[in-house]
Amino acid sequence: MVISNRWQSRTALLLALGMTATTAIPILLATPATATLQPHLLAQLFPQQPTQVTPQSTRVRVSSGTVIPIRSDEAEKIVVTPNETLPVTLTVAKNIRSSAGTILIPVGSQVEGELKPVEGGTQFIAKELILKNSNRRLPIEATSEIITETETIDEGTDVGNIFKNAAIGAAAAAVLSEIFGDLDFIEVLAGAGLGALGGWILGGRKAAEVVVVYPETDLDLILESDLLLN
Repeated sequence: MVISNRWQSRTALLLALGMTATTAIPILLATPATATLQPHLLAQLFPQQPTQVTPQSTRVRVSSGTVIPIRSDEAEKIVVTPNETLPVTLTVAKNIRSSAGTILIPVGSQVEGELKPVEGGTQFIAKELILKNSNRRLPIEATSEIITETETIDEGTDVGNIFKNAAIGAAAAAVLSEIFGDLDFIEVLAGAGLGALGGWILGGRKAAEVVVVYPETDLDLILESDLLLN
C-alpha cells in the first residue's frame, strides 16, 4: 500500500508538471513574438494602401443642350439671300442660371456669329460669347434651328412694311436694288438705318428670293457642347 501511494503521488506530480509545462509553452512562445512586432515592423509587413482622393471639380459650366434665348438690338428683322453669309451680333435675352439659381450667363451678354446657308435653309452659328459686365470672351458652340422659309419679293411687294426696321445683307440689298430702282425705296432703306445704296441701283430684275429672319423667334441658340465659364 505504501508503494502504491508513492507511485500515485509521483504520477500525480508528473501529471501536474506536464500540465504546467504545456500551458507555459504558448506563453513563452508568445512573449518574444509580440516583442518583435514593433510598429515599424507592422508597417513593413502590412503596408497601408494610400487613400484615393477624388478631387472635386470646380469647373463652372453650362450644359450641352441648354437653350439661350436671343434678341437683336440692331433690327427687328434680318434679310439675306438663301446663299448669303452675314456676320451678326445678337444679345442674350434672359439670364441663364444654374440649378442653384446662380446666374451663369447674364442677360445683355452678346453672341457673335454669322447667318450662313446650310443644307435645308439658313442657320445662325455662334462663335464667341461676350459676358456682360466682365467683357470676357469665350468660345461657344451653339446654333439656331434651320430657317427653311423664304419670301419672293417682286415689284408689287409692299417693301415699306417688309423692310422697315430690318437689317439687310449686302447680297440681298444688291438683288433687291435691281427690282426697285426708285428713290422712295432708297429712303425706306435709309430710314431703317441701312444707308443709301447709291450705285447699287441697277434695275432689270423682276423678282428675288430672300430669307427674312426674326431673331426673337427664329434664333434661340442651343448649346452643342458644354460651355466652360472658368
